[in-house]
Amino acid sequence: MTLLLFLEQVLNGLQFGVMLFLMAAGLTLVFGVMGLINLAHGSLYMIGAFAAAATAAATGSFLLGLAAALAAAAAAGAIVEVAVIRRLYPRDHLDQVLATFALILIFSEGTRWIFGSFPLFLDTPPWLSGPVTLPGGIQYPLYRLALIGVGLAVAAGLFLLIARTRLGIQIRAGESDREMIAALGIDISRLYTLVFALGAALAGLAGALVGAIQSVQVGMGEPVLILAFVVIVIGGIGSIKGALVGAILVGLTDTLGGVLLPLLFGVFLDPSAAMSIGSALASMSIYILMAAVLVVKPQGLFG
Repeated sequence: MTLLLFLEQVLNGLQFGVMLFLMAAGLTLVFGVMGLINLAHGSLYMIGAFAAAATAAATGSFLLGLAAALAAAAAAGAIVEVAVIRRLYPRDHLDQVLATFALILIFSEGTRWIFGSFPLFLDTPPWLSGPVTLPGGIQYPLYRLALIGVGLAVAAGLFLLIARTRLGIQIRAGESDREMIAALGIDISRLYTLVFALGAALAGLAGALVGAIQSVQVGMGEPVLILAFVVIVIGGIGSIKGALVGAILVGLTDTLGGVLLPLLFGVFLDPSAAMSIGSALASMSIYILMAAVLVVKPQGLFG
């Protein structure tokens, strides 16, 4: 493997990681503040992707598609929180898992009913198309660089929101003692709805941005949701910093493992066997990473 190819894979891993962060950040906010296990978070990712693809196809504007994704996912999140999730806070985690799994089925069938079973495609805007030359002569897609920039900018905005704003103070207080902030006059129901809508909007944004790289189809959110759970376990439940660090670790491990492990086994085995074993181990590598972190720090890196 050449140095340029290695650096390109590092950028791919970073891009994958920041997209996972957008999913995991909303998930860890919801769990940290509300103590809720939300299996339907991947469906909000799917809603954002479909809203962006449909709006961009109708208007020809990629930016309007992103705005529609944020609005649709946030609205869906707020409606679900008020209509369903609010009744689950006092229930145990098994009830939350069953109810949110039912929401996955409802969202999947509803999306299939509205958009059909065939995938949609979201075109990359012309002003983000084509490669860009990085230092060292690396040719890398401009759109993927933009995804990295957007993800890091959202991460910085979330840090500022949590650390420097009144809403952030309420969110951090809600993680520590929700009864006390309710007694101090904070509308805890409104806070929960805002947090859930914010997490949903982040998931919808991730779905919209990834929609220009892969096809938009029913069920696209569930594989990403599994990785998002891995991210928050590694980073620590309730920690935005942990979600960012964990997402980048998972992204780099998954991407570099898929390239380096087949090359490593290719030294000892024939190419087909090396590719098969290396790919299998690469798929397992993120879970091995999670297990290693939990052995050293059971609460996660920043839990």
